[in-house]
Amino acid sequence: MTVAPSRRPEPAAPTWTRPTPHAAPRARRPQRLVAHTLMGAALAGLVAVLALALVTNSVASLSAPGGWFLAVARLCGLTGSYLLLIMVVLMARVPALERAVGQDRLVRWHRTLGPWSVSLIALHVVSVVLGYAALDHTNPLHQLVLFVLHYPDVLAAMVGFSLLVTAAVSSHHLARDRMRYESWWTVHVYTYLALALAFMHQIRVGIPFLTHALARQAWIGAWALAALTVLAGRVVLPAVRNARHRLRLVEVREVAPGVHSLILRGRGLEDLSVAGGQFFQWRFLARGLWWHSHPYSLSALPQPPYLRLTVKDLGDQSHALAHLRPGTPVLAEGPYGAFTHHHLVTRRALLVGAGVGVTPVRALLEDLPRDVAATVIVRASRPEELVHADELAALVTERGGQYHELVGPRTKVRLDARALRRLVPDVAERDLYVCGPTGFTTAIVEAARRCGVAPERIHLEAFAF
Repeated sequence: MTVAPSRRPEPAAPTWTRPTPHAAPRARRPQRLVAHTLMGAALAGLVAVLALALVTNSVASLSAPGGWFLAVARLCGLTGSYLLLIMVVLMARVPALERAVGQDRLVRWHRTLGPWSVSLIALHVVSVVLGYAALDHTNPLHQLVLFVLHYPDVLAAMVGFSLLVTAAVSSHHLARDRMRYESWWTVHVYTYLALALAFMHQIRVGIPFLTHALARQAWIGAWALAALTVLAGRVVLPAVRNARHRLRLVEVREVAPGVHSLILRGRGLEDLSVAGGQFFQWRFLARGLWWHSHPYSLSALPQPPYLRLTVKDLGDQSHALAHLRPGTPVLAEGPYGAFTHHHLVTRRALLVGAGVGVTPVRALLEDLPRDVAATVIVRASRPEELVHADELAALVTERGGQYHELVGPRTKVRLDARALRRLVPDVAERDLYVCGPTGFTTAIVEAARRCGVAPERIHLEAFAF
């Protein structure tokens, strides 16, 4: 008679209803020197690009027909392309940069550079057409047709420029507010194709690179390094980590109307260096969901072999997550974000959350050092909309802090500067962490500033794309 080998029973998923020890190691402290070094290198590169654009021109070239147009075209083309390179690196998911600066701030920088880069490249297109039209004594429309039909790689560059303009338009808040995340994400994936299509025409017809071999090699090297950085940060590193952890969905729990917690199980989570308040880009390998990822914060510190994230029904994917079957494979990219205790300036913290924005607040509270005095304020329109309220109250009680629930319509239950001073008399001497809808976050930050909270002690986690 053959006896089947006994199997160790799988542990039950934790409930997270009370504070429990954290088995995984604490996340590494951000190295700000890395961020400062990279920013210094970016500025040095910009100076080099401007110098290259200037030395390419001569008195004779400027005095020729269309000379000034062509000088402007070279300056705008080089500068705009370099800003695009910086934008690519900002979104390359460089771990050290993400930890030191935070993805929220990197996204803001990316959005700030976007209009400048696209505008400069548009001015490059107009100037180069006008310049060569003046040089060849022809009309601009005819010159544009000549470029497209007879100059190497210019047609591809024009297609790439069209894709860049599409991405820029979709990034404007008027368009972004009306787009689904999935549509916005798809449009921006095509920007990589746009950059690839535009690159070769720079090398093959760009006067600065035809006349300066060293500049040509440096430009190719810079873009190759940027491409490798993107490949490493967004493909290789996540693939290695996911092959190790092998996350799968264990359970879906409803924690509030339209809000669900997803419990994941994986291997080697004891080595997952994640701080409370950070988020991952999640990709659920199910029909209709596998081809794009979404950012969701952990709603508690890991309890190996389990992770938990909490999601509100705000779109097609978040609605579908509530109906996923146990066993669904999950890919995670991260952790990201600077909404962590590493950026504390004082030893007193005020944590404010609304709606599903409470989830990173809950994980951050669990991860705060024991010597940090914590006060928590959560906001909801109705009592049943409070997310993880019992867990937050238990964590605050266990720390000996203060916990406040503000429930009711915004017009009746206000959280302005007067309310902040009443609930937290020493608010001006605390670090403020706030997470929630954009309008809520903006109002809290304004109220905190009126209360005297210094800008360097205000920490945000924006829920927007």
